[in-house]
Amino acid sequence: MGLTLSAHVTMTPADRGMVLLDERTGRYWTMNHTGATVLRALLAGSDTASIVADLRVTYPAASDHVAADVTTLLRALDDAGLVAR
Repeated sequence: MGLTLSAHVTMTPADRGMVLLDERTGRYWTMNHTGATVLRALLAGSDTASIVADLRVTYPAASDHVAADVTTLLRALDDAGLVAR
């Protein structure tokens, strides 16, 4: 996929996920553990299909909406200008 953090974004691990700081606006974005796992996997080069498959195994009770959740997260990161492709 070739996803990277935008140059103006700082990523910091947190106890229950991670925090992204958009240095242009000063706005913070917090992610829970699952969102942080998804973003780390995308930054490491995993594609969304493999991330969804892994999450369905890890969270079988949520398997019906995992794909939509990953897509929503990626869209939000894109829309906020936090990631680049």
